[in-house]
Amino acid sequence: MNTADLVIQNAFVVTFDQDRSVHDDGAIAIRNGTIVDVGRTVDVLQRWTPAERIFAGGKIAIPGLTDAHVHTAQTLMRGLLATLGQQRSLRVPTWREYLVPFEAALSPDDVELSGLLAYTTMLATGTTSFFEAGGPHPEAMATAALATGIRGSVSVSTMDGGARLPGSMVVSTERALTQNVELVENWPAKPDGSTRVSAGMSLRQIISCTPELIVDIHREAAVRGVKVHTHLVEGTYEIDFALERYGRRPIEFLIGLGVFTPTLHGAHSVLADVHDVELFAQNGVSAAHCAKGNYAIGRPPALDMWRRGVAIGLGTDGVSTLGTLDLFRVAMLARIGQQHIYATPVHNRNGVSAREPLEMAIVGGARAMGTGDHTGGLEVGKRADVVLLATDGPDAAGYASETAFLYECASGRDVHTVLVDGRVVVKDREVLTADTEGIRMRARARQNELSKVLQ
Repeated sequence: MNTADLVIQNAFVVTFDQDRSVHDDGAIAIRNGTIVDVGRTVDVLQRWTPAERIFAGGKIAIPGLTDAHVHTAQTLMRGLLATLGQQRSLRVPTWREYLVPFEAALSPDDVELSGLLAYTTMLATGTTSFFEAGGPHPEAMATAALATGIRGSVSVSTMDGGARLPGSMVVSTERALTQNVELVENWPAKPDGSTRVSAGMSLRQIISCTPELIVDIHREAAVRGVKVHTHLVEGTYEIDFALERYGRRPIEFLIGLGVFTPTLHGAHSVLADVHDVELFAQNGVSAAHCAKGNYAIGRPPALDMWRRGVAIGLGTDGVSTLGTLDLFRVAMLARIGQQHIYATPVHNRNGVSAREPLEMAIVGGARAMGTGDHTGGLEVGKRADVVLLATDGPDAAGYASETAFLYECASGRDVHTVLVDGRVVVKDREVLTADTEGIRMRARARQNELSKVLQ
């Protein structure tokens, strides 16, 4: 028999592997932060002697969720736009009028505090990986991620053009490139997936980035094997800009530059048409569906992308929109929205399967982030990012099966235990790695001060 650092036993294990394997009385053996065995408890314990055990009877074990598009630096904005909107009409586009100016006002300490608040909240609701969209002071994000125990990729907000933007957020093309390269080289990722916090590259969007920068960033990212995170076909203004400036829609413009490749991650992609979706699939470009806000913009083709094999995950887009970082809730919104788009108009009440949105949040998110070989499944060889869901809550009462509850009704409030790299970071619904109450008190005080930025 071999020795495992930890065995989670007697759980209802939903692996999210390619075969969608489920083990009614299952176990997961972990050694050196990696899953070394998954199967029936009786079989796993015959093969492994655990140095430590977690008895998970009555709980559902799933892989950790991945937030495929999040703005860490906007965490202290929670509720500010909603409050302001009660006083007067909000200006548009929101990203230019409010989000970027707010980010410009943040210090490194503010961003670290934002990270501590965001990442502890994510862990408490079952998200074990995040894909940062790009913001100020990414090193502060990385520091917070290391402290809390979450897995993540950080990046810097990158703009070398655009109108009506804070001067501190717009830099020269040369400086923008240098910032991205230095960040990735300072926070590299190991090929085996054992690096918990690393960096990628970012371009805010084509309306605020020159073609020269887009090409240069893509080239340097491809050489270093990291992704370029950008906002893509998110609004009508972006499409009009591309048509007026370049005579092409945004995706056709990026293809012309030679950058619409698997290196690119196109967040939102709300206004991608049928041809655009086909181009995503053909070129291996990943995407993120942010169901909290996308339906206010247009008709996001997330289900079409998913079924065509696009590496598409779900993103919260941070808390500036509808406040929550609970990806289970985002998955529910995705299911309802995609049902309304694809199935309801043709009188198909079951056009979106119950499991597809959660698969998107787990498997799709890992693929979109570029970590699918190491995360997004309870499989031998993958990192031990595990979430245990309790089934004693009010939503679970009376459910006919664990899978029905998981796919139909589970949410972040059912999360009981979370492991990242085999380390327990949430136990009995409490985050073990940080003083969450102290973080929340500090965040509330600082938010009151920063709210003046939006006045």
